[in-house]
Amino acid sequence: MQRRLPRHTIAAMELYQLKSFLAVVAERNLTRAAEKVFTSGPAVSAQIKALEEELGIQLFERSSRGMSLTPAGERLADEARRTLDAAQRLRQAAAQIRGEVEGVLRMGTVSDPISLRLGEVMVRLAERHPKVALQLHQRLSLHSLQALQRGDVDCAYVLNGQDAVEGVRIQRLSQIELAVVLPTRLAASAWPQDLPQLLALPWVATPPDCGLRPAMEALFGAQSRELPQGLMAETESAVRGMVASGLGLGLLRRDQAEAAERAGELRIWPHWQGATWLCWLQRASPHEEPALAALRELVTEVWR
Repeated sequence: MQRRLPRHTIAAMELYQLKSFLAVVAERNLTRAAEKVFTSGPAVSAQIKALEEELGIQLFERSSRGMSLTPAGERLADEARRTLDAAQRLRQAAAQIRGEVEGVLRMGTVSDPISLRLGEVMVRLAERHPKVALQLHQRLSLHSLQALQRGDVDCAYVLNGQDAVEGVRIQRLSQIELAVVLPTRLAASAWPQDLPQLLALPWVATPPDCGLRPAMEALFGAQSRELPQGLMAETESAVRGMVASGLGLGLLRRDQAEAAERAGELRIWPHWQGATWLCWLQRASPHEEPALAALRELVTEVWR
C-alpha cells in the first residue's frame, strides 16, 4: 500500500519547492538543478532545506560526488511527481473549460529545421494556439530520446529506425533515404567499383548517439567489417564539410547529398541506398496535455 502525503502537508508546501526537489533528484547537483528551474543554487538549497524541515525528513545525502536520495527521499520523490502531475492536470482542465489551449512545450530537434518543416508547424501553432509557447532544443537523436525519458523535453523530432521504445510513443512521419558520398578529388582518382573497395577507403563516422549511425553500422556489418576509427563528425553539416574537404567518405540524407553534389562539393556513390525514419516522439501517457495534443495534431497535419 502506497504512503500518501497528508493533505495538510500538501496544502502547506509550495509547488515550486517540489519542482526544485525533483530537479535535484534528476541532476544530483544544486547548480545544475538551479539552471533547470531558472533560479540560483542558494535558492534551491534553501527550498530543499525548508521542505525537509516541513516534512521532518532528510531527503538527500550530501557528499563530494553530489546529492543522492535517502531511502525516505526515494519514497517521496514519486509522491512529488504525482502531486505536480495533478496540479498540471488541474490547470489543463481549467484551460479547457475556458476554451483555451495554453502552456510551454519543450521540443528536441535534430539539425536542419527546414527539412523538419518546423517553420510550417510553428506558423500554424501561432495562428491556432497563440497561448502555446514552443522552445526548441537541438540535440543528437539519441540525446533527444534520453532527454524525453528524463522529462527534460516534452516531445522530439528524431531520426530513428526502432519500432518501439519502452515508455515512449513513436509516430513515424517520413522515411528518409540515405546516400554514400565521396570527396570529388577521391572520386576522380579512385572511384570504387564495389562495396569492398568502397569500405576500404577512409571514412568520416558519426557517434553512436547520431540517428545515422545504425545505417552506417548496417553497411559495414553486411561486409563483416568494423566501423572505421578516427575521423568523426556529430552533425550532418560537419560530415558534409569534412567529405567536401577530402577527408573521407560519409553518409548523408539523400536530399542533403544531392544538394551538395549540385554545388560541386562531393559525389554520390550510386550503388548503395539506405534508409531511416523521421519520427515524432512523446512520452506514453494516458493523460496527454492539451497543448501537446494540439502540437502533435499540427505536426501530423503538416506531414500528411
